[in-house]
Amino acid sequence: MDTSESSTAPQEKEPSEAPAAPRGWRRWAMDTRPLRRPAYRRLWTSTIVTAVGSQLTAVAVPKQVYDITGSSAWVGAASLAGLVPLTVFALWGGAIADSMDRRRLLLITNIGIAVTSVLFWLQAAAGLESVAVLMVLLALQQAFWGLNSPARNASIARLVPEDELAAANALGSTVMQTGQVVGPLLAGVLIPVVGLPELYLLDALALCVTVWAVYRLPALPPLAAAVGRRAGVREIAEGFRYISLHKVLLLSFLADIIAMVFGMPRALFPQLASETYGSYGEGLALGLLFAAIPIGAVAGGLFSGTFSRARRHGWMVIGSVVAWGVAVTGFGLSGSLWLAVVFLALAGVADMVSMVFRGAILLSAASDEMRGRMQGVFTVVVAGGPRLADVLHGTAGSAFGPRAATAGGGLLVVVLMLGLAAAVPALRRYRV
Repeated sequence: MDTSESSTAPQEKEPSEAPAAPRGWRRWAMDTRPLRRPAYRRLWTSTIVTAVGSQLTAVAVPKQVYDITGSSAWVGAASLAGLVPLTVFALWGGAIADSMDRRRLLLITNIGIAVTSVLFWLQAAAGLESVAVLMVLLALQQAFWGLNSPARNASIARLVPEDELAAANALGSTVMQTGQVVGPLLAGVLIPVVGLPELYLLDALALCVTVWAVYRLPALPPLAAAVGRRAGVREIAEGFRYISLHKVLLLSFLADIIAMVFGMPRALFPQLASETYGSYGEGLALGLLFAAIPIGAVAGGLFSGTFSRARRHGWMVIGSVVAWGVAVTGFGLSGSLWLAVVFLALAGVADMVSMVFRGAILLSAASDEMRGRMQGVFTVVVAGGPRLADVLHGTAGSAFGPRAATAGGGLLVVVLMLGLAAAVPALRRYRV
């Protein structure tokens, strides 16, 4: 669906064309219509395994770096070593995904990620204790992930019809958020039992499931208009020009930047756990603060039937970002740990709704020959926004205190999102 300024506005369908809403409890439960599509079901099933497996490596790498160095600064440096290649290769990977068979690209990159996990296992089993080796392997892994993610997300629009895109995004996001909760907990249980090297090996084995699922997907070659296209700097630049000409796409990115940069206070969680909620037990408080948003997101996904059939995708993005800002503000004002956790969980629900409809807009509003590049930019925004938030909130927390910085950031999200929605009507008007 083209929503450029030069084109006409998307035509609204008659109410009779909308899919019939389910009755009873089914209208509240997760919308599973996309799982009726065999190809999407294979892709989604593989995500269940790898969502947990990838978190094992996400825990193992910083743990190993800290064990070697005893320094949190080195842990942060390792994270930065992964961000740079992720950013570069996500942008390039989006252009590649628009120029070659996406199934083939997914096969190559998933095999590359699996081989990298095996190399992680070998260095740990051999006892190298080299931070340099870990950082090189992390950079390599994130480069493969940057190439993989745009192709994976862009493929969804070829596997399910447009009216099921929101439901498909809800299914995928729920699995990924569940992995962020279960994976670290499982890693904490397994490290004392099987050891650190085996976490890498388990991730590699999980990736074999993904490779098999991708192998069974149908071919996803470029459509006729994209045949013969290269994947160079010019094509990447074309992607950014495309975003600038299609305001609804630009606004969907800006909505995420507003929510994450100004309203993600995770850098302040340790200070809040120590100073504000220390009476509850610093360890308990810190664990609950980090777990609350993913748990809320999972809950939102499990009950995604309440919103996934909405057709006014633009208003759903606006409303969910405003709700995120309100919840973060409430969290900043909370003196009780349990009330703070409730507000963060509500923020997680709002974040799930935002992810679902921003993802659906990127897939429905962009033409197929541009979807890979849109997903590449999306990957960079999702990865970079929270890291910018860490710097901003850390600085503001030192200057004004953690609670004032958190509440102020949440209020700023509300003001900026409402101002953007009022100033530019393209997002308000967008529907499928």
